[in-house]
Amino acid sequence: MSLTSSIDTTMAQGRRWQMPDTLVIIFFVAIAAAILTYLIPIGSFETQEAHYVMDGVEKTRQVVDPDSFRYALDEQGEPKLAPVPLFAGGGDVGFLNFAFEGLTSGSKWGSAIGVIMFMLVIGGSFGIVMATGTIDNGILRLIDKTRGNEKLFIPVLFTLFSLGGAVFGMGEEAIAFAIIICPLMIRLGYDGITTVMVTYVATQVGFASSWMNPFGVAIAQGIAGVPVLSGSEFRLPMWVLFTLLGIGFTMRYAHRIQLDPRASFSYHSDAYFREQQTKSSLESRFGVGDWLVLGVIVATVAWVVWGVVVHAWFIPEIASQFFTMGLAVGVVGVLFNLNGLTVNQLATSFKQGAATMIEPAVLVGCASGILLLLGGGKATEPSVLNSILSAAGSAIGQLPDALSAWFMLVFQGVFNFFVTSGSGQAALTMPLMAPLADLVGVSRQVAVLAFQLGDGLTNILVPTSASLMATLGVCRVDWGLWLAFIWRFMVALFVAASAAVIFGHYIGFA
Repeated sequence: MSLTSSIDTTMAQGRRWQMPDTLVIIFFVAIAAAILTYLIPIGSFETQEAHYVMDGVEKTRQVVDPDSFRYALDEQGEPKLAPVPLFAGGGDVGFLNFAFEGLTSGSKWGSAIGVIMFMLVIGGSFGIVMATGTIDNGILRLIDKTRGNEKLFIPVLFTLFSLGGAVFGMGEEAIAFAIIICPLMIRLGYDGITTVMVTYVATQVGFASSWMNPFGVAIAQGIAGVPVLSGSEFRLPMWVLFTLLGIGFTMRYAHRIQLDPRASFSYHSDAYFREQQTKSSLESRFGVGDWLVLGVIVATVAWVVWGVVVHAWFIPEIASQFFTMGLAVGVVGVLFNLNGLTVNQLATSFKQGAATMIEPAVLVGCASGILLLLGGGKATEPSVLNSILSAAGSAIGQLPDALSAWFMLVFQGVFNFFVTSGSGQAALTMPLMAPLADLVGVSRQVAVLAFQLGDGLTNILVPTSASLMATLGVCRVDWGLWLAFIWRFMVALFVAASAAVIFGHYIGFA
């Protein structure tokens, strides 16, 4: 074989390399988690009640006692290991159990099983919505009316979703919007990744830089003993800057995709949406029935936002409202003969819509299984995760003040891989970080800032985030491709977050 042929063969083999599938990545992370159980002893904390005032009402929350950490001891009085076996029966967690146990973990209020059922219900409901043809025809009408101003969609949508994340902790709700917005973005010459950016990513940018998020900054401030919702004079400008950073990055990418669609990271997976467009009618039908469908969708969204803000609705309530929306849209579709819909076709559309959520649902469950391999997220039960938490706190306490503030940010970002719930992470980490901040000369307000930025921003990246995986799923973007795209933005966010924390420390943000 000639040298030229050999080089060509090597280059061809290089081109054939593909990013590992998301499930492959999760599997190897699970192996790493299992190995840690053979190396790190298990430990636990005791809990205590934290009292704080929010909106004039005193609230309490169970948090860890930072001075109560103890290793579990074996018969010789040595710190005890709890290595994960290859397989465990009786409901225990072994390595080969992690997928099933992860899929069935939690309750309807969250974790895997609740989020998975939420995904299936809203997927089915929007399957009915899409079957009416209203969204396709509405997009055509919208494009026709806004021709020449399409680029305004990106900053407007990103700002609205960022505001939703900042004001009421929007996250899971972005999944439903992505189902509708993705076809619009494809029609405009953008891609599925642009959709994820203006919906889910925007909510997490707002969540992380919020001045009033009730599920993140408010709880963290209450636990840390900082006046709840204080510090808005620092956080509000920070939210503006982070949102502008997100808009700028997204518009730059979207412009490049419009010029060359094949430059899209999700070009091949977007083929599904392009095929759906060629199958849809180009007559842009839009009658009374379509207006009623849109009215039902808008009313449902407004109702859900009201319920979340006023009554703290969560997964079960939100899923029920979207299921009701699907029923109402189905009735309108049949009565007005939208796309020739029948009752049986509505049932089929619901099942097909739910089926599109199966892949991300499996990923959500397997990612949740990683936490179980490390012993779960309960502070009072001995686990490797609690030992890591205690050791990290001790290590940060030995550093100079500014470096301690920065490492709090790093630690919160890493810990978010295992505990993606903002309120759950606050309850676990803030009782440790707040007194630690006092010891090293960092204000508790800065410790809260490190928490909210580290927690919120890494939700954009970690495959253990159920909302991220679900949004990627409905936009048909593989997590491996998402990683190849988003790492540049994550570097920019990390630099900005580091600057915010260090700047806050040096100006005495308190």
